[in-house]
Amino acid sequence: MSTTPISRKRMTRRSVLGAALATGAALPLAAATAPAWATTAPANAPAPARLTLPEPTGPHPVGTATLHLVDRSRPDAIAGPGHFRELMATVWYPARDAGRYPRAPWMPAGALQAFLTDVGFPDLVPVGPLTAGRTGAPVLRTGGRRLPVVVFAHGAHSHQGDHTVMVQELASHGYAVLTVAHQYDSYTEFPDGRVAVPLFNPQAPTLPADFAADLRFLLDCVEQLAAGHNPDVDGKQLPAGLLGSLDPRRTGALGWSKGGTATACAMLADERIRAGLSLDGPMQMNPPLTGDLDRPFMMMSAQFARAANPAAAAFWPHLRGWRLDIQAQGAVHISYGDNEALFPQVAKARGWSAEQLRQAIGTLDPDQAVRIQQAFPLAFFDEHLRHHRSPLLAGPSPAFPAVTFLP
Repeated sequence: MSTTPISRKRMTRRSVLGAALATGAALPLAAATAPAWATTAPANAPAPARLTLPEPTGPHPVGTATLHLVDRSRPDAIAGPGHFRELMATVWYPARDAGRYPRAPWMPAGALQAFLTDVGFPDLVPVGPLTAGRTGAPVLRTGGRRLPVVVFAHGAHSHQGDHTVMVQELASHGYAVLTVAHQYDSYTEFPDGRVAVPLFNPQAPTLPADFAADLRFLLDCVEQLAAGHNPDVDGKQLPAGLLGSLDPRRTGALGWSKGGTATACAMLADERIRAGLSLDGPMQMNPPLTGDLDRPFMMMSAQFARAANPAAAAFWPHLRGWRLDIQAQGAVHISYGDNEALFPQVAKARGWSAEQLRQAIGTLDPDQAVRIQQAFPLAFFDEHLRHHRSPLLAGPSPAFPAVTFLP
């Protein structure tokens, strides 16, 4: 196993908190690296059990499988001559006979260990949450119909599992969701034991446009799977029924933060993406945006709401088709993700006050935040990939009082 640690000075507040999440908050954070509010747990605070994620609400069990991919159209200058863009991806899908298969981890053990090392805890044993995904379970196809597809892009310095609540929710409702670890800006583990971590190198291909190219390559892999071909470069055996089960004619994309910006970039460049959803994407595009987008696009805003972010405000007029911008009152940048499910467990175990928890995840009620991220992306893709109209997208709902529809 090899890693290239990133500088601790460059670690975000979110990543420092992530160390507590990944270890189940088994030890208090070191004062040298943690915010003051995260170091006040009583000395005798109990270590919690393994952190948990909420179960998806859909009618189907969830299966999952990893793919080792190489994009031979993109030479990798960082890795050296003869190397190409190398990616790990995960497929999530509705499954059958799932109970016989093990639950997939939220983050691979080697990647989680590298993450802990980067934030100053190299000696802790990784104990991350488990997902609802059953590794290798057979694919469920209802009535022989192919599965609509959504591809997902994570944020900067993150990992492909950080929105598992949302991803497994879509899968439980009959979607195939492909997440990708964006090389040089992600914690991930390859089948041969190599571990990759974020690389702070100005030459590294980590711009939103690079993420967008990863998404477009993922669409190529979707087409291969749909045609019955295995894109895994190691020839890994795939779950029964996966080949031929995806519908590349019904494909959407979503992403968080930089991944949200990448979603817009990918849609502008690739008409195969029929609908796109940005989770608080800053929309700072390089090169600058030049075209318009005539397909459905939705924004779930927080820190990068248009009123406070000129780049997002400038992006909005380029949406010439169906468009929607919502904002959950009290949400912060990390609110549309797994942190809303995990941080309250850490807070309870470490004895944080309510104010300390609010400093971490905002004032939006965590239970409602989880319901928002389960309900709204599903409603969006149901409407635009399955053509099932959703009243949830038509205006304010008493079920979600925090959600504001922005004009």
